[in-house]
Amino acid sequence: MNLIELDKHVTLWINSLGTPAWDGFWLFLSNSKVWFPAYAVVMFLMVRRLGWKKGLLVVASLILTVVLTDQLSDLIKGSLHRLRPAFDVWMVENGLRVPVKHWHWYGFFSGHASNTFGFVAASYFGLRNDTQHSYKAYGWGVCIWAVLVCLSRIMLGAHYVGDILVGIIFGLAVGTAVALLTRWVVLRKT
Repeated sequence: MNLIELDKHVTLWINSLGTPAWDGFWLFLSNSKVWFPAYAVVMFLMVRRLGWKKGLLVVASLILTVVLTDQLSDLIKGSLHRLRPAFDVWMVENGLRVPVKHWHWYGFFSGHASNTFGFVAASYFGLRNDTQHSYKAYGWGVCIWAVLVCLSRIMLGAHYVGDILVGIIFGLAVGTAVALLTRWVVLRKT
């Protein structure tokens, strides 16, 4: 079995664990519009905990991270043209659950995974500019949220597991790089 076949089989197995009773929950998590209030709360927390100078720098890094991960994932999707599982005939014939199909055709790599994990890295490391608190609970909470968002994409038939894993790695890399750059600026400017 090659890597692509393994990816398909693992995706089918995870997707098969879904039920119609949970579809609304997965759809809610996948709806990026519901993230904006949470993003706003985190950004407010940044300014409150770090002060307005550091806080605004970290908020700018969060925005930059989400924009970079989102736009680069779209660029790569448009270049590689790997069909989403919902549009793969073999996947559908072998039992893929697709509660709703309203995406673009291509899905490699997951923008949801890269956005959420980019946000995880940039926000956690951004909060670490406050040396008085550890923010471990925040780190765990935001990681659990990001994992659930990623799982929702598989449960809805929008992405393969491989799409998600590459998105996570990409998001963590971009978020960490932007956070390190922001840390450097914070140390020089404040």
